[in-house]
Amino acid sequence: MAESKEQRLAKDIYSHIGGPGNASKVYNCMTRVRIDIRDDAQVNVDALKKVNGVMGVVEDGGTLQVVVGPGTAAKVATVMSETTGVSRGSSLNENLDTELTNGRSEAERITQQTKNEQKKRNDTPFKRALKVIASIFVPLIPAFVGAGIIGGIASIIQNLMTAGTIDPEFWTNIFQVLKILQNGLFAYLNVYIGINAARVFGATEGLGGVIGGIIYLNGMNPETPLMNIFTGDPLAAGQGGVIGVIIAVYLLSLMEKNLRKVVPDAIDIIVTPTLSLLVVGLLTIFLIMPVAGFVSTSLVGIISWVLEVGGAVAGFILGATFLPLVMFGLHQVLTPIHIEMIASAGKTLLLPILAMAGAGQVGAAIAIWVKCRRNKPLANIIKGSLPVGILGIGEPLIYAVTLPLGRPFITACIGGGIGGAVIGAIGNIGATAIGPSGVALIPLIPDGMWWGYVLGLLAAYTGGFLATYFFGIPKEAMEPVELDVNNTKVVDPLAEFK
Repeated sequence: MAESKEQRLAKDIYSHIGGPGNASKVYNCMTRVRIDIRDDAQVNVDALKKVNGVMGVVEDGGTLQVVVGPGTAAKVATVMSETTGVSRGSSLNENLDTELTNGRSEAERITQQTKNEQKKRNDTPFKRALKVIASIFVPLIPAFVGAGIIGGIASIIQNLMTAGTIDPEFWTNIFQVLKILQNGLFAYLNVYIGINAARVFGATEGLGGVIGGIIYLNGMNPETPLMNIFTGDPLAAGQGGVIGVIIAVYLLSLMEKNLRKVVPDAIDIIVTPTLSLLVVGLLTIFLIMPVAGFVSTSLVGIISWVLEVGGAVAGFILGATFLPLVMFGLHQVLTPIHIEMIASAGKTLLLPILAMAGAGQVGAAIAIWVKCRRNKPLANIIKGSLPVGILGIGEPLIYAVTLPLGRPFITACIGGGIGGAVIGAIGNIGATAIGPSGVALIPLIPDGMWWGYVLGLLAAYTGGFLATYFFGIPKEAMEPVELDVNNTKVVDPLAEFK
């Protein structure tokens, strides 16, 4: 049986990172295979970037992010885990003898250990926090995409029924079914986050899910509610949201680990989960929910205020600076903010503005395509990357086109800023779910504001195109380059810029 593209990529990635033994976890987001690396010195980043199918590599404090594109990322991560036993969230045996697994001498191991210590100096608390956030939320991205699009379709049906465009008698049941599918995620989101957080922090996953469920205050009598010990107001179900769940599950992990040090094995199954749930549950209800609720509400309020007051200026800054966050894989830090905004207001006002960054790239890529048509390999790369870029997946254009050329990356950011300014100036343009971007986000824009989002997209396309066409294209990129028809591997059109 012929080797599939995903199998080849998995094998090639492992061959350049020191083999499966150098990977403790393998997981993925929409476009990237994320690998937690044991020994950074074994990773050959330069060779990895040259692998056919790899669009870019991001090093992030012990986590390697290999950009392979939408759809492919999930398949490659699955192959890597199934063929080696390094499943997502699990580790290889920590006690394997390193002499047997990699054949290094003691001197080599000491040398590599010294290099690793030097690299760890850059492993800041901020980067570790980003890594935790990514580990918790990345596995949920496909669910956000699927449930969000289904919810967007349901919203369109609801709007059409309200306007009298379609027959409610026929469409009501379809609408209800779609809402049930959407709420399968969003109605119980804290439970899923609790389970993922428990996996990341090393707590029992089932207990993490229960802690997430506590946030909903099921069983509380609405006529005699529990009170916020700080304000005296009744506690509200969901107060604290995802921030509260993550904090509570982290405390749960500490509680479990410490209890298991002192509780006899014979009664551990009874004592540890019971005490952990009781103590952390009480802390969650009476301390974490009020405090995290205040923090969450404040974050959402601050961002909403900035967008309302800042208008076009705030939109430009946010739209222009988002691409660097994506490039370094730091955009996951915004996921909890999006979720809190959706939970509190029904939509996130931040996502449509940030989506303009990808639209600016699309405009820049079209400009490069127009002016560099004689550079056939570059034109082919753009043709392959543009469709997914229009749908909101920006990494192929970042790593294969604009970033290697240099100036187009900056002009693409300008285009994103122009689109963000338009969204900010119009105001009240939000998205009901996270995940999709670009054109794919249009169905998720509620309250009839889709037209404003489309105007933002067109402005970002136009701004990115004009800025790149006139100021962003190096002369060398416009030189004629032919395809290498005698070799399956295309000549690298950007070699002079790397």
